[in-house]
Amino acid sequence: MIGFVASSITGLARSILVSRDFGTSADLDAFVAANRLPETLFTLLAGGALASAFLPTFTGFLTRDDRPGAWHLASSIANLVLLILGLVSVLCWVAAPWLVINLLARGFDNPEQINLTVSLLRVMLISPVIFSMSGLLMASLNAHQHFALSALAPAAYRLGGIIGVLVLVPRYGIHGLAWGVVLGALMHLAVQLPALRGLKARYHFRLGIGEPAVKLVGRLMAPRLLGAAVVQINFIVNIIIASGQPEGSVAAINYALQLMIMPQAVIAQAIAIAALPTFSAQVARGKIDEMRASLANTLSGVIFLSLPASLGLILLRRPIVTLLFQRGEFTTSSTELVAWALLWYAAGLVGHSILEIVVRAYYAMKDTRTPVTIGVVAMSLNIIFSLGFSAWFMRLGLAPHGGLALANSIATALECLALIVLMRRRFGGLNIKRMRRSLKASVIATTMMGVMLSIWLRVMAGNSIWLICGGGIAIGAATYWLSALVLGSTEARRLPRILLRRDA
Repeated sequence: MIGFVASSITGLARSILVSRDFGTSADLDAFVAANRLPETLFTLLAGGALASAFLPTFTGFLTRDDRPGAWHLASSIANLVLLILGLVSVLCWVAAPWLVINLLARGFDNPEQINLTVSLLRVMLISPVIFSMSGLLMASLNAHQHFALSALAPAAYRLGGIIGVLVLVPRYGIHGLAWGVVLGALMHLAVQLPALRGLKARYHFRLGIGEPAVKLVGRLMAPRLLGAAVVQINFIVNIIIASGQPEGSVAAINYALQLMIMPQAVIAQAIAIAALPTFSAQVARGKIDEMRASLANTLSGVIFLSLPASLGLILLRRPIVTLLFQRGEFTTSSTELVAWALLWYAAGLVGHSILEIVVRAYYAMKDTRTPVTIGVVAMSLNIIFSLGFSAWFMRLGLAPHGGLALANSIATALECLALIVLMRRRFGGLNIKRMRRSLKASVIATTMMGVMLSIWLRVMAGNSIWLICGGGIAIGAATYWLSALVLGSTEARRLPRILLRRDA
């Protein structure tokens, strides 16, 4: 969690600097559109899809105390991914003009903006190749229950982006942001390398295509790859739709999504990354009851933290956006664009957070097919919802990009609900009674927090934005925790001990 807090802080600093220099301009729209493809390549071939298949298989070798076999597998997968992703990146570099015009930014009608998007894309295509090795290294470290340096890697990546803004942008303009992405990818890899010393890691120059373990990773990865592809297609569709909306819409949904992801990363992604090796080890030892208990406790904790964060973002969205971004090229109209999208993204924070945990429970059981199947359906609905809600918002006279955020939140909630129902059937229950007690306390405490925040915002209207935000966050957090404590929430009692433990 400390690592993800550091990542959130550095990511926020980067966003503040970018907003100051570029606001919600057409140049930033071009950067966001161009960056979508490199992120997609990383996710499909080296990020979540590979890690979810590789980590349980790698953990299986470690559980059997077969370290040579584990590092033979890691070497084979690393070489295969590097080869495939390198070739794909080169092909995309050559096809960049066609990709921008026909796929990434079909709504752009300015030739200069199109050419800029092509140029930025070609620079950032370097980053997926670097990230491929970094992502595999992170999964290997996590399998060894080593989280410190890998948790700092996202912060190192964003620090590279900050260097890009401060050092490269004054000289190269928006291209400085693109080179900052490449620098960040290098730093993401470099910060994790020292952790290899104590793991007795051995690299082997081999592909191992015919080996059973490599084939198993491929079989587990295939459905996850399909699911990740659908998710990334959904993001691309959102950018295509937003590129045809008023200027700044692409940048606005990007800023808003970043703000929603910050608490999600600290609350859910940190817990999920730490939980996957534990879930995988419990499954490998046949301790299904232990895993069911671990899953129920983890879900209760994530709901306890994400529910107030969601309402807090909704109520404090304008003060937060104003405080963080409104300066330089980021005007009051930019604030309204971002705050409008944040309203609808924040409504889906709980669903996004729960999804991080539930999906990893399936991966630990080496079941990538179920979450992928549900994910394909949900993300297909997301595309339909995006088109429908955008048109609906426009007919109502509302900014249409808010419909994209609402579609994402609803589709994610439906996906999360379906996966939990199927998981409950598989386990013969998920200790719902205990989770219901915790959920009841969290809902009541969140309601109390919402009342206090509403009063605070009304009383403090017109005062310093620092006081409104800082006081609102403090009052909201205190009200929520005290209310949950009075209501007998187990998580509220445990939270101080968890935060004070060095090994938490």
